[in-house]
Amino acid sequence: MKKLYFLFTVSCFCINSIISQKSADDQYQVAFLIMDGVYNTELTAPFDIFQHTIFRDSIKSMNTFLIAKDMDIVTSFEGIRILPDYSYKKEYPKIDILVVPSAEHHLDTDLDDEEMIEFVRNTAKDAQYVTSHCDGAFVLAKAGLLDGHASTTFPSDIQKYKEMFPNLEVISDVLFVHDGKYITSAGGAKSFEASLYLAEVLYGKKIADRLAKGLVIDWNLDNVAHKVID
Repeated sequence: MKKLYFLFTVSCFCINSIISQKSADDQYQVAFLIMDGVYNTELTAPFDIFQHTIFRDSIKSMNTFLIAKDMDIVTSFEGIRILPDYSYKKEYPKIDILVVPSAEHHLDTDLDDEEMIEFVRNTAKDAQYVTSHCDGAFVLAKAGLLDGHASTTFPSDIQKYKEMFPNLEVISDVLFVHDGKYITSAGGAKSFEASLYLAEVLYGKKIADRLAKGLVIDWNLDNVAHKVID
């Protein structure tokens, strides 16, 4: 049986006629950092939530796009082939929200990629929010962004996270942590909850509820284990 592949950016092209009606100032520019080994759920869950904002009237919706080291096809851990929209080594839009999904080597070789780490560090300076899912927190920590901030990561990697970054405040037994401009989540299917939380922060409960309903998600922030640092 032949393996089935698809290009993740197809959905972007299908909605091009909608987003073209809005200027860059009318939308949040939301970049998803991808690389070989990116995990499907940590990428597609927040992408689904954020991209669906274009169908909600009277809000500053999100223009979602994928950014990678170069324009070559990226292969996810599960085997999906993905085409980036931009290379962070060339020109790309101003980034208001950076999303760092987990990838296979976020605990080892990816952390040695100085160019990628520098991109994350520089982007965070002007971004309104920087979010990570699962082991994406390791990338934020390596970039020094979580110094002085509380964070979390994939539950079974909490101990490794503490060992690699002993000076960080790490919170266990929660699905996500929001501290300053940084939102770190446990990942997996719970990436939906962390993303809906940011939608609720930006747009209010009514819009977040509608986004959740459209994706058949039972959303109630009061029922989600999380930590917000004031």
